Amino acid sequence: MVRRAASAIAGVALLAGACSTAPAGGSPSVPPAPPAPSASAAEDSFTVVATGDVLIHPDLYEQAAEEAGGEPDAFDFGPLFEGVRPLISKADLALCHLEVPLAEDGGPYSGYPQFSAPPELADTLADIGYDSCSTASNHVLDHGEEGVTSTLGALDEAGLEHTGSARTEQEAATPLVVDVGGVKVGQVSFTFGFNGFELPADKPWLANPLDPEAVLAQAEAARAAGAEVVIASLHWGEEYQHEPTAEQQQLAEQLLAGDAIDLIVGHHAHVVQPIEKLGDKWVAYGLGNSVARHAEPVGVSEEGIAAQFRFVRRGGDWTVDEAGYVPTLVELGPPIRLTDLTTAEPTPRRTEALERTRDIVLSRGGAEDGLTVGGP
Repeated sequence: MVRRAASAIAGVALLAGACSTAPAGGSPSVPPAPPAPSASAAEDSFTVVATGDVLIHPDLYEQAAEEAGGEPDAFDFGPLFEGVRPLISKADLALCHLEVPLAEDGGPYSGYPQFSAPPELADTLADIGYDSCSTASNHVLDHGEEGVTSTLGALDEAGLEHTGSARTEQEAATPLVVDVGGVKVGQVSFTFGFNGFELPADKPWLANPLDPEAVLAQAEAARAAGAEVVIASLHWGEEYQHEPTAEQQQLAEQLLAGDAIDLIVGHHAHVVQPIEKLGDKWVAYGLGNSVARHAEPVGVSEEGIAAQFRFVRRGGDWTVDEAGYVPTLVELGPPIRLTDLTTAEPTPRRTEALERTRDIVLSRGGAEDGLTVGGP
């Protein structure tokens, strides 16, 4: 059961627990069941899964309207995401990155350059198992303060935590810390820019612009509020470029050098980028798209990853002892569906995506540091 810490207003939702694997077969007799973990052991580890951009183009919300049976102002995004439900729901903490603003019921809805998606999307994200969504992106201000308010309202109604944008100065200033079975975890969310929009002079707290000092200050505030683990969700990098930029690499090293931040998960490029270990911490530079329907480029923009990490407590400190990734693919159909490539039957397109994703994700030495397909 997830409980928000008393000091948290909005931001991150976390679940804690222990992960286990079934014993291998091979004996005609049924092996004895392993002993149940103690309560203290269960509190000493938890798994995290983080996925890429949720970017709702018109093709996606038009399909959702059809799959809702044609009822007026009804949308069903469930079939689109159903293929990753087992992957998302099994994690103790599942983080999405909501790149698009959510409108009020009835819209209007729109695609690029100023996105606005149906609020039913939030219900689907919660239903398949997400706990929290980062919201700081270059599209967070597409519809100004009204868009921020309607987005966070929809997430609240769905029971999803959120961080990266705020409706009030107090909401923005309060560290996001969630009590997860006795473990307190915080999350921060920042973006490189707002596509030419500017924060209102009288409401600079509406969304978080990416600045290393601000990221560290917010992470330290979460620590001061009791967070034992802090995860940073960063919207950064160059679109459609697999290699992390020099700025991404320098910023990752700066943010992970101290004790404030334990893990970085990145978004924005719309293509997969590497996962790398810096010292004893991990950075997933870019998780690609979770769901999107770009007109161009077609191919790599349908490919994404779910990054998976298991945190364990050793000597009072939390660290990642297992790291992995699951390749995903937005199959264009029709109908459009999000697929877990580790469980789907192989096809030439799926094999191509698996191999390309593997080569990119492992290109900065992740395998040598223990990064695996599947992970914890």
